[in-house]
Amino acid sequence: MIKSLTKHGNSHAIILDRTILDQLGITPETPVQVTVSDGHLTITPVHVGLGTDRVNDLMKKVRNRYSSTLKKLAK
Repeated sequence: MIKSLTKHGNSHAIILDRTILDQLGITPETPVQVTVSDGHLTITPVHVGLGTDRVNDLMKKVRNRYSSTLKKLAK
């Protein structure tokens, strides 16, 4: 795929298609690592865990499903 740079303020940007972002699991909030090596630019998503919202949702499901077992273990 060939892309062109787009003017963005005083800089330039590469616009990535939604399909590419979806394949990589990148959202606008995902940090990325940008490296240059031997004339190549590499952009890699940095997945730094599940995120607070996802962890809270998972913990709520665990508590709902296993609350009685967790209470017994706590005794």
